[in-house]
Amino acid sequence: MIDQFINFVIRPPRAEYNPDQYLWEKDFTLAGRSYKRQDLELTNKRGHTLKCSHYVPAPLLEETPLPCVIYCHGNSGCRADANEAVVILLPSNITVFTLDFSGSGLSDGEFVSLGWHEKNDLQVVVSHLRSNKQISRIGLWGRSMGAVTSILYGAEDPSIAGMVLDSAFSNLFDLMLELADVYKIRVPKFTVKMAVQYMRRVIQKRAKFDIMDLNCSQVAPKTFIPALFGHASGDKFIQCHHSDLIFKSYAGDKNIIKFDGDHNSSRPQFYYDSVSIFFYNVLHPPQVSSAYTNKAEKYYDLGNLRISGGMDENLLYDIIAGLRSMGTDSASSSSVRPSNSAARSVDELLSENSTVNRVEDSTRQGNACGSDEPAHVQDKENGQNEECCSFTSSNRESWGRCSSLGGSDDEPSACANDRHQTTLNALATPLRSLQRRSPENLKDEKKKKKKKAEPAPKKPKREKFEKLEALSQRLRLCILKGVNHQRHRSS
Repeated sequence: MIDQFINFVIRPPRAEYNPDQYLWEKDFTLAGRSYKRQDLELTNKRGHTLKCSHYVPAPLLEETPLPCVIYCHGNSGCRADANEAVVILLPSNITVFTLDFSGSGLSDGEFVSLGWHEKNDLQVVVSHLRSNKQISRIGLWGRSMGAVTSILYGAEDPSIAGMVLDSAFSNLFDLMLELADVYKIRVPKFTVKMAVQYMRRVIQKRAKFDIMDLNCSQVAPKTFIPALFGHASGDKFIQCHHSDLIFKSYAGDKNIIKFDGDHNSSRPQFYYDSVSIFFYNVLHPPQVSSAYTNKAEKYYDLGNLRISGGMDENLLYDIIAGLRSMGTDSASSSSVRPSNSAARSVDELLSENSTVNRVEDSTRQGNACGSDEPAHVQDKENGQNEECCSFTSSNRESWGRCSSLGGSDDEPSACANDRHQTTLNALATPLRSLQRRSPENLKDEKKKKKKKAEPAPKKPKREKFEKLEALSQRLRLCILKGVNHQRHRSS
C-alpha cells in the first residue's frame, strides 16, 4: 500500500496523446485572425528531451515583439492542457508556450517531482524565449504541480512579469499527511508520520529530490512578482487552505479568486476573464489590429470551418457581408435622424396654422366641404406618413376642427371624425351663433338667464325625498342594464 502511494506521488498516470489530434492544428484561425503552432524540442540539464509547442500569430511581425505566457501543467497533464490558455490569450496578442515536463507526456524522464525538477525545465524554456528577439515580457500560468513550479522558479527569477497560480499546495509533507487521511490509507494514525518519513527516503532515492524542500510557504515571502491565485472551493485533493497560506505570506502584489468546483473541474468563465485582464495588465501587449468593427461582427466569422474543394471561401464571406449589411440597415432604421420634412421649425407650423385659418374663412362661405380633401392637403403639405414625428396626430386633429367650422348652423360638418364629433360641435356652434346674433337678441338672452338664475320656491322635503328616491331607482336600473350588456359582449 505504501508503494502505491509513493507511485501516486512520483509516478502518476502518464498522459499519452497524439499531438495532431489533441493540440491545436499547425495552422488555425481564431477570432478572425490566423495563428500557427510551432513544435520544437528542448533539452534540460539532466539530458531529457522536452516536447514543446509555441502558439504565435501568422505571420509573426519581426519589428513588433510580443509577450509570452508559459503554461505549466499538473502532475498527470501534458501540453494539451494549454488549449484553454490559447483561446484566452492569443486574441490579446499574447503568445502561448507550453511543454511536457520531464516525466510527463511525450517528454523523456521516468518520474515527476511535483515542481522540484520541473523548475529547471522551466528555466530552460525561459532561456530559450529570452534569446528570441520577437518575445518581450514573459508570464507564467501554472495549475497544481505547475503552480508550485512557477512559485519555485519565480522566487529565483524576479524578471517574470506575472504569475497565475491555480491550486498550488503550500507544503508537500503536509499534503501527503492530508492525502493519507483523505484516501484512507491502511496505516495506524500514530504511524502515519513514520510512514511518510519512510516514503520520503524512498522518493529521495528514486526521484532524486527531498519532499521537505517543496515548501512554497517558505519561498512566498521572498517572491515579489505580481500573482493571481485561484482555487476551487470543493477541491479535496489540494484543499483551499494551501492557497490561503501561500497568499498570506506572499510578498508581491496579489489577488485571490475562489470558485465552485473541484481539483480537476473546468474553471468558470469569470475566472478566465480575470486571468485575461491580469496578463493584459502585467504583460502590456501591443494593441490588437482586429478585423472586426464591433462586438457583433465576431459572430459572422467562419472560424475553423473547412471548405470543400468545390466551394469558394470568398463567396461565403460575401454572403455573410451581405447579411451583415442587411442587419445593420434594419437595425439603424429605428435610430435614423428625422428628415427635414419631418423636423419642421415652429415658424413653419405657425404659418401652417395661419393657412388653415384662411382656408376656414373661405370654406365658411359655402354650404358643404369635401370629406377627404383637408387630410389630403395636409399630407401633401407636410410630406409625412403615419410613422413621422409626434406632431402629425395633433395636426390632423387641428385640421378636423378647422374643417368642421365650415358646416351649417343646423347640422355638424361631414368632414369631422366621429370620435371628435362632440368636441367639434361644442367648439364650433357658439362661435357661429355669436357672430350672427344682433345686440337686441343678446339683451333678451341676458334677461332670460337672469330669470332662470332666480331661486325657485322651496318644495316640501317629502317631495324632494320621493324625487331623489325615484331618480336613484332609475340610475340603478340604467347601471344594471349597462353591466348586463357589457358582460354579454365580453362573453
